[in-house]
Amino acid sequence: MDARPPMPYRRLGRSGLQVSALSFGSWVTFGAQVDTGLARDCLAAAHERGVNFFDNAESYAAGESESIMGAAIEALRWPRWSYVISTKVFWGIHDAPNMRNTLNRKYLLQAIEGSLERLRLDFVDILFCHRPDPETPIEETVWAMHDIVERGQALYWGTSEWSADEIRAAWEIAERHHLRKPVVEQPQYNLLERRRVEDEYARLYDDIGLGLTTWSPLASGLLTGKYLDGIPEGSRAALPGYEWLADRLTDPVANGRVRRLAAVADELGCTLSQLAIAWCAANPNVSTVITGASRVEQVEENLGALAVLDSLDPEMLDRIDAVLAG
Repeated sequence: MDARPPMPYRRLGRSGLQVSALSFGSWVTFGAQVDTGLARDCLAAAHERGVNFFDNAESYAAGESESIMGAAIEALRWPRWSYVISTKVFWGIHDAPNMRNTLNRKYLLQAIEGSLERLRLDFVDILFCHRPDPETPIEETVWAMHDIVERGQALYWGTSEWSADEIRAAWEIAERHHLRKPVVEQPQYNLLERRRVEDEYARLYDDIGLGLTTWSPLASGLLTGKYLDGIPEGSRAALPGYEWLADRLTDPVANGRVRRLAAVADELGCTLSQLAIAWCAANPNVSTVITGASRVEQVEENLGALAVLDSLDPEMLDRIDAVLAG
């Protein structure tokens, strides 16, 4: 008999869509570290444990990540009703005017076509605007996202790393014109990066029913503890193009906090990674925590966080805050 805790499912904000409390994303790994075969194995392991939400983006590995995920899911022969999939658009993959760093109508209506082709899908469940675009009126973006949903190319739309004011402006434009509203934001959120989710967005959860699909629960690996003694060979910070991570991952103040958290994880009988992921999922405003893995063993390790959730009562959460404060 499987003694592992069952996967909880949560509504995506005020929408009716239900997503697994822990989900699986492809940033960094698909294309850079994971080929289609390994992606298929990781996806299968996550799905078998109840994960139903899978996240991607047009810009991950310049479109290759979407292609790998699409081929892997096709090989797994999952029924389309059995999973929720998202992608994100903004950065672009074509070096031409209107195709880079924009949310204008031309780009959005063409970007979704390319993403669907690479994912081998007729529609995505959620389409995110991957960053705000100060050069395009928010009204133009809202109308284009509404049209994408109306065409059936996406079922819901949301934002990623938008400010609270930008999210509210988009929502109010949609409300005023009776358009499809943004229902979800995808921000970074972890034990070391909390301000936006806990403070800036605080009013939006009740005011507009904002849902969250949070990313980087392990702070790019810092919260695993593997960078306490420098950058190990084969880690994310050692990958070409990710040199910018090195200073952050070896920051002595942050690693001091990680060392103190390790004692709490030991007491709870879990790994640092599991504690960090469970802590994110314990926030009632978080719809799902996006995890990543380059091996099946990492998928299982991450999903072990479900067993920690019940231990994170208010008293333990206060204690973790005290530990972080030093």
